[in-house]
Amino acid sequence: MKTPETRSAGGPRTIKASEFKATCLRLMDEVADSGEEIVITKNGRPTARLVPCRKHFRDWFGADRGRIEILGDIISPIEVEWEAEGDPGRILEP
Repeated sequence: MKTPETRSAGGPRTIKASEFKATCLRLMDEVADSGEEIVITKNGRPTARLVPCRKHFRDWFGADRGRIEILGDIISPIEVEWEAEGDPGRILEP
């Protein structure tokens, strides 16, 4: 028996808590296979999310490869003169 569930435009599937309780094992298998989350509601308000368990990286080194783009050199000197360079004898008071 297929449980009545709704899906908002482009959003996750939603299901009532009572229906989730009756079919939770099947829904857990569906989420694990499809990777799509399910929002569980009580009295029409979202109360919980059923999401697939993600595998953790074995090593964090390289985890963001392909996701981060280096746009410039943050080590090279900039074209601006700092106050300390302009007047090295100046004493700063708090």
